[in-house]
Amino acid sequence: MKKSAEGFTRIAREVFAPIYPVIAEQVLAWSGIRDGLALDLGSGPGLLSVALAEKSDLSVIALDAEPAMARIAQETAAERTGRVAPVIGDVHCMPVRDNTASLIVSRGSIFFWEDRVQAFREIERVLRPGGVAFVGGSFGTAELRDNIFAEMRRRNPNWDRDVARRSGQATPDLLRRELAASAVAGSRIREEEAGFWVEIRKD
Repeated sequence: MKKSAEGFTRIAREVFAPIYPVIAEQVLAWSGIRDGLALDLGSGPGLLSVALAEKSDLSVIALDAEPAMARIAQETAAERTGRVAPVIGDVHCMPVRDNTASLIVSRGSIFFWEDRVQAFREIERVLRPGGVAFVGGSFGTAELRDNIFAEMRRRNPNWDRDVARRSGQATPDLLRRELAASAVAGSRIREEEAGFWVEIRKD
């Protein structure tokens, strides 16, 4: 897994890095939340976690199931902010108390969750009343998406096929059915040119 984590981190830092500050600004603006506790689910090397901490007063838990990723996220955070804490954990059973997170974000990991119905219930459980979650696969802006696709096609001839396969596992229609099955209230799919978000607001 160490080799895989390092390869993923290299791509995140060399290709995807520009999207994380943009996404951080978007979710902060949409939610209106700028302090309290945030969770970044499937945080990988912690680039979105750090962007959230840098652009707000939030304390951020970078949650990832892979110990190798948690170590890399620790290094990322140590270089840039003291308000990101990497935690090893599974989105299906998070080591987080009920009603504690003001903001939950997850960019890209939803395609790999084994049981999204359970994950949506967990997200609702840990959100505090008034809290908001945005989980999905957006690239921030259409321009950023196009730039990333061009570079990834250069690096990986199978990029478009890989994206189509992943996207087919989490289409907006399928996610709507899974949200309905989860019985999570206050949820919707936010579709945009640059991608989509599952938005969950807890009353």
